[in-house]
Amino acid sequence: MNAAALLDSRRRYFATGATRPVGWRRGQLDALRRLLTEREQELTAALEEDLGKSRTEAFLSEIAVVRAELDFARRHLARWMAPEKIAVPGGLRPGRAWTQARPLGVVLIIGPWNYPLQLVLAPLVGALAAGNAAVLKPSELATATSAVLARLLPLYLDTDAVTVIEGGAEVSSDLLAQPFDHVFYTGGERVGKIVMKAAAEHLTPVTLELGGKSPAVVVGGDLRAAARRIAYGKFMNAAQTCVAPDYILTTPAAAPALAEALADAVQDFYGTDPRTSGDYGRIINDHHFDRLVGLLDGGTVVSGGRHDRAERYIEPTVLRDVDPDSPLMQEEIFGPLLPVLEVEGLDAAIRFIGARPHPLAAYLFSDRAEHLAAFTERVQAGGLAHNVCTIQLAVPGLPFGGVGASGTGSYHGRQSFVTFSHLQPVFSKPARVDTLRLAYPPFGRVKRVLLRRLL
Repeated sequence: MNAAALLDSRRRYFATGATRPVGWRRGQLDALRRLLTEREQELTAALEEDLGKSRTEAFLSEIAVVRAELDFARRHLARWMAPEKIAVPGGLRPGRAWTQARPLGVVLIIGPWNYPLQLVLAPLVGALAAGNAAVLKPSELATATSAVLARLLPLYLDTDAVTVIEGGAEVSSDLLAQPFDHVFYTGGERVGKIVMKAAAEHLTPVTLELGGKSPAVVVGGDLRAAARRIAYGKFMNAAQTCVAPDYILTTPAAAPALAEALADAVQDFYGTDPRTSGDYGRIINDHHFDRLVGLLDGGTVVSGGRHDRAERYIEPTVLRDVDPDSPLMQEEIFGPLLPVLEVEGLDAAIRFIGARPHPLAAYLFSDRAEHLAAFTERVQAGGLAHNVCTIQLAVPGLPFGGVGASGTGSYHGRQSFVTFSHLQPVFSKPARVDTLRLAYPPFGRVKRVLLRRLL
């Protein structure tokens, strides 16, 4: 691959204006929608091969999410593209002002391995809706999904505008060395810094969707209902989800019952031996498996804990007696280990969260309105959710993104269109009458008085 030549060819195609008409954009969105429908079996088979995802989970967590993004963008595209009128101050009238959304050009989208379909195609929806050309780099760790994207996308999309490049870190480095018009990266903080540094060489804007230790605070309501919702959000995709609850904060009185309810929820979802469940996934590779097993001694296992390296299987595991300073609490777990820590109450939980880097998501389980209000007001996170976790990503109109160490920029719904657009301001004033004469020097007493009154 010659990354410079690839970017140059895509720039030349973009310069023809082919990607700008609404018809081209709608056509690409419709073609991507057909791909998801017509090739669903091939896509879900690849996800099953890479991550052990069941066909149903693959549909719900990957295909359906992208399809909802497509439908939302298709429905609102004309309105998003329309000029937006801006009020003009009296002193500058007559005149008109507006913003016009213009495509950025050629964008680079680098996807992760944990949702290797959704987190490549969902950003692509925004890039196409905004009228850009795009180079996609799927994760080399999800080899089957990377291969199926590289094979299928050229059959449906404009190959002069959309290109899939496969490969490892060296390929990513070659692409990042090029002056793309925007770089969209989903993954971990370490590589996120590399992406940002490389983009800075060209002053290329970036969107970084990273991660962090997303807390779930349980201080009220039905504990068993909370446990089921937390277990669902945590253990889907074998807990390899950037917004999965990373740990739980609850009171000493509630902790034993909550831990028991979590174990019950796991059994209800995956049976007494999740290894045999067709609905429970596997860890992506041996490296991550070994890392997760090494974290198991960071607390007392109260349920789960069984693992098998040959299958890259780790049972959904709940831990208590966890030291807040242990390795288990110092890095994003990104796997099926769920620590339950004890705090005095909501205020203590909020202080605990605030003393650490801003998470990508934060969850509160309570039936008290004052709890919901305090949590929403005082917790700084990429996004918040009350009495649910993880499923907020399924709301296509709700922006998604991090803050601080959990990322920069956001997307989903209209925000995807905005992320991949330049909202170009335009001011137009008629030339036939020069109403600006009042602002020209020299400034006598009358002009000074009038200017102060007008402006």
